[in-house]
Amino acid sequence: MAVREGRVRVVRFVTRLVLVLLVLAAGALALRVVEVWRGPALAPWHTYAAPEPEPSALDAMDWAGYLDAERQVFAGVAANVTARVPEAERTAQNRYFPGARTYPGRFATDWNRSYEMLPDGAAKGAVVLVHGLTDSPYSLRHFARLYADRGFVVIGLRVPGHGTVPGALTQIRWEQWTAAVRLAVREARRLAGTDVPLHLVGYSNGGALALLHTLDSLEKPQIGRPSQVVLVAPMIGISPAARFAGLAGLPALLPGLGGAAWLDLLPEYNPFKYNSFPVHAAEQSYAVTQALQQALTRQADRLKDMPSVLTFQSVLDHTVSPEAVITDLHMRLPAGQSELVLFDINRAPELDFVLDEASRTAMHRLVPGTSLPFRTVLVIAREDGEGMEARIREANSEREARQPLTLAYPPTVYSLSHVGMTFPVTDPLYGLQPDMSEEYGIRLGRALTWGERGSMQVGPNTLMRLTSNPFLPYMLGRVGERLPAP
Repeated sequence: MAVREGRVRVVRFVTRLVLVLLVLAAGALALRVVEVWRGPALAPWHTYAAPEPEPSALDAMDWAGYLDAERQVFAGVAANVTARVPEAERTAQNRYFPGARTYPGRFATDWNRSYEMLPDGAAKGAVVLVHGLTDSPYSLRHFARLYADRGFVVIGLRVPGHGTVPGALTQIRWEQWTAAVRLAVREARRLAGTDVPLHLVGYSNGGALALLHTLDSLEKPQIGRPSQVVLVAPMIGISPAARFAGLAGLPALLPGLGGAAWLDLLPEYNPFKYNSFPVHAAEQSYAVTQALQQALTRQADRLKDMPSVLTFQSVLDHTVSPEAVITDLHMRLPAGQSELVLFDINRAPELDFVLDEASRTAMHRLVPGTSLPFRTVLVIAREDGEGMEARIREANSEREARQPLTLAYPPTVYSLSHVGMTFPVTDPLYGLQPDMSEEYGIRLGRALTWGERGSMQVGPNTLMRLTSNPFLPYMLGRVGERLPAP
């Protein structure tokens, strides 16, 4: 009897729990539907997706074929989006309107497209640059110039699904991204030869793709094994919630709720980056991080053959996990084979009230002061408060060397930002002090405006996010140390 009553109680508890979960799920679904109804309507750049080559086609394709396919993609955008911009969207800052100031077709160089830079003489090496999610080849152009000045063949890859319309990210698959990286590496080796150094530079999601290629090359060296990998805020780990991003898109299956397939629907005023972000892209980025972790596990016995890995990361990063960069990457690499450069917050006393306790203690949590199996460089405020310094620890050592830096935070900047890591403060599009000799229709580094609350279609968190990096010259200098002299 007691056993039977116990089973009855368990059944009742489970039944009630299931009912509660169903009610909560229904409530969340209802809230999501209301959110979509109240949100902006889909535009042609959300609903159109030009087909990109499949992985098998990319593996059989040469660079000329990829550029030809790319031209077809852009032609599709011109015919199906640019030529059909609704009257209400023909504004001065809509990148898809040919009359807009931010229309990429009016610039001398459209940095949405793949590009090559070739040295005047014999190549001293080759580098493939892999940008991040929603970005374009523009985001690594300052690294491209560094490598070009040092005599390297430079391949700036437009990762499939990027540089065109955000709708392209509703159809793309991460396997197309990895195949495109393989193709770009083939082209780099064809132009430079196989007897010179090969570098991969990856930013954000591109960092994960660069690492995936490197890990695959340990098993298949014929695809091109790099001698140096440079990572900027790499997407080693992201929020676990990204795994369930598809749930937010479920209402899109219902008529009239196509907007539910998007996590963000924003005006497209940036000529070289999407502002809108679909659910599918979040799912693909999570899939990349999972594939990367599986590759690290699968290749554990071959990691001794990994090339040198140099990583730059801010202690505060709302897009990727700084903790994962340490625990899921550098702690798994061979001792002494990698280096992590961490940028601390601005510890100026007048900004102390701005940040919460978790942000103020982030550096200590990430690097508590014990020896680590990789080289660390902490870019942090000097103890006397007079500027910044680099605190350097070699792998497996607690001894610390200190190097004063001439660079510092601007007085109103409290930290670096994921989206600004690859741009100097003089970048014409993103810089706080933009180079006025170049013009891309908007100065996003100076886009913060003031007025009444509750009236903006672009949130203040977007506008306040730092879009350039006062320490980029230091980063480029550190990369330059690993290159031939100019």
